[in-house]
Amino acid sequence: MADEFQQKLDENSALKTAFEKLTAGRQRAYLLHFSAPKQAKTREARVEKAMEAILNGKGLNE
Repeated sequence: MADEFQQKLDENSALKTAFEKLTAGRQRAYLLHFSAPKQAKTREARVEKAMEAILNGKGLNE
């Protein structure tokens, strides 16, 4: 799991709960998407962009 995403989960309990409610496949897609970039700045931007979709129970490509 990308450190940037773990930090957001630790800070935001609603995000953590919403992420845990996602199916295993959706969780895995997000984790792969967040950990792929080499630069921390890019990983952070991806997490920020996806937060609302996670809170709404949406998958990565929905």
